Amino acid sequence: MNIDVFVDAKGLSCPMPIVKAKKAIDAMESGQIMQVDSTDKGSVNDFQGWVRANSHELLKTEEADGVYRIFVRKG
Repeated sequence: MNIDVFVDAKGLSCPMPIVKAKKAIDAMESGQIMQVDSTDKGSVNDFQGWVRANSHELLKTEEADGVYRIFVRKG
């Protein structure tokens, strides 16, 4: 998977990972992929709702060593 934009949101509490992701995705073109790294466990659920509400696609989430990686394709 080719990542077009990377957002480092480690150490931030919700809603800041969403705020940083929204700012980044606004500058992206449709179809591009963004990776967000977050240490806030709640961000996984927050991103599921945010992606649905904004017509983006949640490709996958993964967790390793307390870092949640969230992959989103811009709709």
